[in-house]
Amino acid sequence: MHTLAFVLQLAAAALAVPSVRVRPRLPDRLGVVGGTDATPGELPYQISLQDLSYGFAYHFCGASIKSELWLLTAAHCVDEIDLDAPDYIQAVAGDVNQVINEGTEQEIALAKIIIHEDYDGFTIVNDIALLQLSSPLELTSYVKPIALPPAEHTSTGMCVVSGFGATTEGGDPSDTLQKVSLPVWSDSDCQFAYEGEIEEGMFCAGLKEGGHDACGGDSGGPLACDDLDTRYLAGIVSWGFGCGRPDFPGVYTKVSHYIDWINSISS
Repeated sequence: MHTLAFVLQLAAAALAVPSVRVRPRLPDRLGVVGGTDATPGELPYQISLQDLSYGFAYHFCGASIKSELWLLTAAHCVDEIDLDAPDYIQAVAGDVNQVINEGTEQEIALAKIIIHEDYDGFTIVNDIALLQLSSPLELTSYVKPIALPPAEHTSTGMCVVSGFGATTEGGDPSDTLQKVSLPVWSDSDCQFAYEGEIEEGMFCAGLKEGGHDACGGDSGGPLACDDLDTRYLAGIVSWGFGCGRPDFPGVYTKVSHYIDWINSISS
C-alpha cells in the first residue's frame, strides 16, 4: 500500500520492480493482497485517481468521497502534481472494473489539490490531502460519500481496505476493485512492528500472519471501519513494509486526527 509517487509508480508498472516498503524511503506497493472482488455499489465511496497526461487513463492512487465536491487521499499521491494545473488528473467514481464500461462511472477532473501544510515526504508524516473536483459528483447508489469519524476517535475491530492493483507483491494490477478485511492493531503493537517509527496521526491494520494487505496502487484509498453507528473512513492507505508480509501491517493515516483540518477547508 503505499507510497508510489508518479515516477516510482510508472517505473514499477513498466519494469515490474518487486514491491518493497521501507520507511523513510517511499514504499512501492501495488494493490490489495488476499482480497476478493467488490460488487457494483458495494463500496460507493471508492475513487480511482487517474493520470491522463500519457495519452491514456493511468490509475495511480485511490481516494475517498467526502462530499459531492471533495475527496480525501494521501499527500504522497499528489505531491508531484502541478498544483496550479491539476486538471490532467481525473477522479473516477462508481467503477468496479476498469476495462468494462458499466454505465455507473463518473469521471471528473480535479480543480484544486490541498496538501497538509506539515506533510513530510521523507518521514511520510501528515500524509493527507484534500482534492476539490471541477464539478460535483451526482450521488447515486453507486457513488456516495463516506462518513468521517469524531475527532481523535480510535478505531477497533475489523475494517475494510479496498483498491485497484496487484494481488501479490510485485504482481500485475487487478482490473477489478478488490477488498479485504483487516483488524486494527493496538498502538503499542504497531510501534513494536516498526521499531518506534509510528508518528502521531498514524495507525496499523493487518494480519499478524500476513497474506492480506493493501499495496501501492491502493495508496490514498480508504480503510473503512464499522465500530460506530455507521461505516466511516478510519484510515487512508499510506505506507508499510512489503505487501502482506507477516508481522508488518499496513500503516494508515488516522483520519480522526485530522478532522479539524478537513472541516476547516472543505466544510
